[in-house]
Amino acid sequence: MDKRVFIIGAGTAGLILARELSKKGIKTKVFDQKKKPGTPVTASGIISINGLKSIKTNYEETITNTLYGARLHAGKSVMEIKAKKPIAYVVDREKFNEVLLKEAQDSGAEISLGKRITEEDIQELSKQGIVVGADGAVSTVAKHFEMGNVESYVLTYKAEYETNLEDIQSVDLFFDKDISAGLFGWLCPNSKTILEAGIGINPGRYNSKAAFEKFISYKSTESKLKNATLLNEHASIIPMKLRKKIVDEKNNVILVGDSAGQVKPSTGGGIVFGGNAAIIASEIIQKYFNGDVSLKEYEKLYKKKFVFDTRVHKLLNNFYSNASEKSLSLTMRVLNNIGMSSFLSEYGDMDSPKTIIKNAILRKRL
Repeated sequence: MDKRVFIIGAGTAGLILARELSKKGIKTKVFDQKKKPGTPVTASGIISINGLKSIKTNYEETITNTLYGARLHAGKSVMEIKAKKPIAYVVDREKFNEVLLKEAQDSGAEISLGKRITEEDIQELSKQGIVVGADGAVSTVAKHFEMGNVESYVLTYKAEYETNLEDIQSVDLFFDKDISAGLFGWLCPNSKTILEAGIGINPGRYNSKAAFEKFISYKSTESKLKNATLLNEHASIIPMKLRKKIVDEKNNVILVGDSAGQVKPSTGGGIVFGGNAAIIASEIIQKYFNGDVSLKEYEKLYKKKFVFDTRVHKLLNNFYSNASEKSLSLTMRVLNNIGMSSFLSEYGDMDSPKTIIKNAILRKRL
């Protein structure tokens, strides 16, 4: 087998992997059936600042807004988390993908766009080098090599509106088991004049469009969208659980990003988890080509780094997805009374509960 890597999918994880492999001198080719990968943009662009730094991307020119906190809504209860320093950026996902594409090309990766790769193509490529499935939740690579189904996923629907915004520093999250079991609804100021509304749901009771229409009819959301102009709207699917199999060493295949189910279960965000997985994969592939490790080491290292945080995020998702409005409202009032909002404002980390726990221990010692 040649020391070559073929990446199917030019999304975030695929392009970060291509960049990292090419920097290491490994011949890498990326395929995507779209002429402009990453479009249309179906995912939100909220990414923690710490998370953005961890994936080593020049993201500055893609920032459209800076967030300092969030307001969590459950029934009539609201918990506001407001930090003194920025905690997240909203990025233009289309520009973000363009930056990643250029970084991959500048590092030496070959990019092939506008051509659909068939299962027959994938099978042939696996004989020539390592094949990486970075082709989303409905992965052709995972299907062809029988790497299991996505066992848990949510359906999302989001829209962007042009309007006048007074507060652009906080995102509003709405927890309502009646329509958003599985995730939540959100209102995010993408910029001074663009407001994004969205909702994520478990498949079944509603389709995502119907759930979205009900969400934006609420008084709390309808008032913010009054006189707003609809710009675009999109539906998508987000995996919420790691596939049982993300490495097929026999066929020289691995999965990264949404294809692998590498997402944050509390929000469905995949850039930080998937991007870090790509960096880990690049290191393991290099060592694999040198004969130092098995490809299975990639899965071990990913789980070692993210298993704790993933489990805590999943527990949070299970709670707010299944708890009644009354229970959620009561929980928020209790948390407010014990000062949790103040603690999270100062020590919280969107991606890493492990970091929050460390901060709590350090504060107690001090």
